[in-house]
Amino acid sequence: MRYVTTAAVALLATVSFAAQAHGPSRQKVSEQVEINAPADKVWAVVGNFQDGSWIPVVEKTEGKGGNEVKATRTLTLKGGATVEEELAKYDAAKKTFMYRINKVDVKTLPVNDYSSTIEVEDEGGKTKVTWKGAFYRGYMNNDPPPELNDEASKKAVLGLYRASLDNLKAKVEKGS
Repeated sequence: MRYVTTAAVALLATVSFAAQAHGPSRQKVSEQVEINAPADKVWAVVGNFQDGSWIPVVEKTEGKGGNEVKATRTLTLKGGATVEEELAKYDAAKKTFMYRINKVDVKTLPVNDYSSTIEVEDEGGKTKVTWKGAFYRGYMNNDPPPELNDEASKKAVLGLYRASLDNLKAKVEKGS
């Protein structure tokens, strides 16, 4: 009986320690916008992976590979920071694509292992654009500084999505 009790205590201590040692968990966020324009018109702006001009913080986009899987682009942001991305999936017929960030300074966007999907859906003459992302916080170890924790990472990505989708809406509707 004593052996079982000692083993149980040791097991509980191990489980407790393992729970405390758990690192960051994957964060998932999503933003949407409804645009008063046909989906084809919206896709013409969003669907070109080599053009990030609808994202307000982007000053310049340089890339290669067009809209083919494995295509790359480097976004130069206002202020000079860069983000390197790679296209993982692309479906023009369904008006959707998925990409990953290969390189970004966590001071620019406090994330790691970031992937994102943009979907453009026809809603009877209007268009719904959904931008989803999944990522880990900017600091991968325990006890992150406030600017690199889960909340800071989610806030930064959601802020980028909201500003970009609102800019996309204004850009496309102005051109209508």
